[in-house]
Amino acid sequence: MSIQRLQSAPGDVLVVIDPQVDFCPGGALAVAGGDEIMPLINQIAARFEHAVITQDWHPRDQISFASNHPGAAPFSVIEVAYGPQTLWPDHCVQGSPGAQLHPALDTPHAELILRKGYNRAVDSYSAFFENDKTTATGLSGYLRQRGFKRCVFVGLALDFCVRYSAEDAIAEGFEAVVIPQASRAIDLDGSAAAAMASFAALGVALAAP
Repeated sequence: MSIQRLQSAPGDVLVVIDPQVDFCPGGALAVAGGDEIMPLINQIAARFEHAVITQDWHPRDQISFASNHPGAAPFSVIEVAYGPQTLWPDHCVQGSPGAQLHPALDTPHAELILRKGYNRAVDSYSAFFENDKTTATGLSGYLRQRGFKRCVFVGLALDFCVRYSAEDAIAEGFEAVVIPQASRAIDLDGSAAAAMASFAALGVALAAP
């Protein structure tokens, strides 16, 4: 897939996915190099009139926390009511320091901070839907009412929350662009390559910053 330099246009919105302390080195679910992308995200955001931010916001008894399943290891997969669910270390617990936006993030003009993952019974990767694929976050309606046509995604992590957000943007009728240089992957059992293959199959464009 060729990568073209990003040109912002009317109808664009930058969607900054989960730029939080716990997803950066030293955090509970650290993504390698997660902190390194914050200055680039700031530079990209400065070129966009409109931006929104998502924020993981989990209760302590969230179904995706390995600690809530005795004997289960982080990064293992269990079956829940809505299908397979990866288990994670406890992260982005509501009100905790790790749930806060990274201090190096500087996007004061962001018009919406959307919290997700607060449903204890369903995890939420996507900015649009919880992992049951039916419970909406409300972002689609917000973007439509604001008149946005194209979502440009940056943030953490490329192969989970960025991936599923971009996929759902396409499914909801928006154009979707991902800037890989302004994201980092967990790469769990080939998940980074799977994300790239999905982008190609679904028409999610890749762009340079």
